[in-house]
Amino acid sequence: MTKKQKKMLVRILITAVMLIALNFIPITGVWQLLAYVAAYLVIGYDILRKAGKGILNGRAFDENFLMALATLGAFFLAIWTKSGDYVEGIAVMLFYQIGELFQSYAVGKSRKNISALMDIRPDYANIEADGQLTQVDPDEVAVGSIIVVQPGEKVPLDGVVVEGAASLNTSALTGESLPRDVKEGDEIISGCIDMSGVLKIRTTKAFGESTVSKILDLVENASSRKSRSEAFISRFAKVYTPAVCAAALALAVLVPLGRMLAGLDAGWTDWVYRALSFLVVSCPCALVISIPLSFFAGIGGASREGVLIKGSNYLEALSEAKIVVFDKTGTLTQGVFEVTAVHHNPMDEAQLLEYAALAECASSHPISKSLQKAYGKEIDRSRVTDIEELSGHGITATVDGHAVAAGNSKLMKKLGIEYHDCHSTGTIIHMAVDGQYAGHIVISDIVKPHSKEALEQLKRAGVRKTVMLTGDAKRVADSVAAGLGVDEVRSELLPGDKVAEVEKLLAAKGKNEMLAFVGDGINDAPVLTRADIGIAMGAMGSDAAIEAADIVLMDDDPLQIAKAIQISRKCIGIVRQNIVFSLVVKFGCLALVAFGAANMWAAIFADVGVMVLAVLNAIRALNYKN
Repeated sequence: MTKKQKKMLVRILITAVMLIALNFIPITGVWQLLAYVAAYLVIGYDILRKAGKGILNGRAFDENFLMALATLGAFFLAIWTKSGDYVEGIAVMLFYQIGELFQSYAVGKSRKNISALMDIRPDYANIEADGQLTQVDPDEVAVGSIIVVQPGEKVPLDGVVVEGAASLNTSALTGESLPRDVKEGDEIISGCIDMSGVLKIRTTKAFGESTVSKILDLVENASSRKSRSEAFISRFAKVYTPAVCAAALALAVLVPLGRMLAGLDAGWTDWVYRALSFLVVSCPCALVISIPLSFFAGIGGASREGVLIKGSNYLEALSEAKIVVFDKTGTLTQGVFEVTAVHHNPMDEAQLLEYAALAECASSHPISKSLQKAYGKEIDRSRVTDIEELSGHGITATVDGHAVAAGNSKLMKKLGIEYHDCHSTGTIIHMAVDGQYAGHIVISDIVKPHSKEALEQLKRAGVRKTVMLTGDAKRVADSVAAGLGVDEVRSELLPGDKVAEVEKLLAAKGKNEMLAFVGDGINDAPVLTRADIGIAMGAMGSDAAIEAADIVLMDDDPLQIAKAIQISRKCIGIVRQNIVFSLVVKFGCLALVAFGAANMWAAIFADVGVMVLAVLNAIRALNYKN
């Protein structure tokens, strides 16, 4: 509990004790009034001050004004009727402050939870000098410096490991509990926790540009982007509050005057009391507090799961996503080429791979690297001579004195070698040794383990259509799409073509439907920006992803996409529940008070009770359960 909350609790207890004591102290008249005024000022002086400031600043119609007017009016009625019943006015203020204390505690708790979830800001960085470690502020570390991270410490800056090996806890960034192993030469991002081993890291970014700073800035500024629901509540409150004040004035003045003109008893006391109760009920606290709190809690709960949402407007839009468009490479597939099949004759598989890897040893192409990885042995370049790369065809070389050709079907035709077609999906590397066809090697981009399950979950979450965009050949794209269960596939696209395809899908979608594009966040920035919702996945440390996307999935798992949609829909469901519940109870109680069927105590429940229940409901958005 904060110092301010403790102070409020003391004021509540003092006021409660004073009210109990005044019931047993035999005082009347002016002294009784002064004693109750003292109790009222203890609990309500801050509300009166805020109401006065609001009037002076031209913002009179807020909850402080309504509460001050209603409670002071209750005192006025007690004086006017000479009843000496000042308890009601104080009780209204007392229960209102209890509700405010509860709301303050609930908001503070949600902020504390979110701070704990995003507790990735490093306090210091270790710089080694003369054999001693010195702790400095991360802001003071220059790019290119060598820092030391010991077990149990947070990685303070992005960089490259130059010495050591360790397991990293990345759960605060990705929501993933499994550790990530790093060794010399690996890139490392700030915000992770070193679980084992001392690491020496050469920094590649200043602290202000590091991953941890960008993530914290993104989450902290998310509340500045308002959703349609929040904008509605703001507009509603501006119209609603003056309207209920006018209605209360009508109850207090116009109705008694109308009764007088009709020859009936005006009943001024009764109608003024109803008007004051009407004001207490009318406070829109439940809406004004719980709706932003629901979005704040939803964004915080999503961040714990590794889903960073830039604003409540994107959270709301994501809940309406009915079309999800995927980039293929790096999103649904790993973006890493691997040898998936070797069809050989007459030489064996190992020898065919050896010849292919040696022939491709001078190339830095991903295909060449995948062949060398599949070979799995150190390349002895002295065995290779006469390397010639034929653009768009492949490579010819002499390996151990044998003429080796490795490339596509165009190369085989150029060399006049009869080859065999392969029906496997992937890139086909045809091989010829000494002018004779020796077989072919299939290289494919591996589908991520959870891609198929992720698409199934999206369907269960209510997504109407899934689309895959790729620059791959149609045969490869169709095969991947069929295996994953994608509804539509657009293949052989240039980077600019993807934007055009998304434009077509946007033009064809329903009025209340949202289109989300999911990409790797590095080369998909134009499409991420053009879609209704841009989602960058697997983008730890990617500046392009954080800048271009509306939502950043810190994990590389496609299941995070369905999780993000489910989180958004839970949050929006809570928002709608609070709006409907608050308005139904409010307008119901307003009607009861206006017709004299409910008194000031019912008004207290309607105001404080509804606010407490709405805040409790809003906090549910902090937690996600699949």
